[in-house]
Amino acid sequence: MWKIKKEYFFNERKSYYQKKNLNNYSKNNMQLIDRTIEFVKEKLEGTESGHDWFHIERVWKLSLKIQEKEGGDRLIIELAALLHDIADPKFHNGNETLASEIVNEFLTKENVDTETIKKIIFIIENMSFKNRNDAPENLPLELKIVQDADRLDAIGAIGIARTFNFGGYKNNLMYHPDIEPKISQTKEEYKKSNGTTINHFYEKLLLLKDLLNTKTAKQIAQHRHQFMLQFLDQFYKEWNVDL
Repeated sequence: MWKIKKEYFFNERKSYYQKKNLNNYSKNNMQLIDRTIEFVKEKLEGTESGHDWFHIERVWKLSLKIQEKEGGDRLIIELAALLHDIADPKFHNGNETLASEIVNEFLTKENVDTETIKKIIFIIENMSFKNRNDAPENLPLELKIVQDADRLDAIGAIGIARTFNFGGYKNNLMYHPDIEPKISQTKEEYKKSNGTTINHFYEKLLLLKDLLNTKTAKQIAQHRHQFMLQFLDQFYKEWNVDL
């Protein structure tokens, strides 16, 4: 049964690539992506739901949609998107090297060439919001695309749901009118922050629209950003019982 499911998934993806005129995307690449998907699903089983397989899947699909418009190396984009949260430091005692170690080990076993592995690890190490001030200049297009996809999944309706889910996971206050957001935080302050969930909108989510790289992502972000503003407006009305 599992073999049939895998064959169906492979044929479905092959048909997709043919429709997108990607016949040069080799069978080996498609099979590598399929194995990576299974690896990620297994690794992230039981993970907090804002950073689970479904988050990865959305970022992967968003990355592909952006790549269709913007270009870039599709294999590097797919692998980086699928592996970008394989070991998020906030769930691994702040360890910021574990993800690179896991990715390097997995891709090496998959016989991915060293140069490609380096590019994927570079993306993973430099795409996060908290590292934005430390990232080098002239970032590769592939990083910009995966970063944009990840940031798009942090805004809009999904972004709101993920934010409240994570706030509950950390037992943070939902909102407190006397606690002001801290807009300009250092990396260490951001990592240690236990502010309210509503403040997180001002500390991160509402900033993301203007931090996007690609034209395609910026277009997608417009509605999602506006949706968050509408949500906050309604939230304050209900909080204050403004009927």
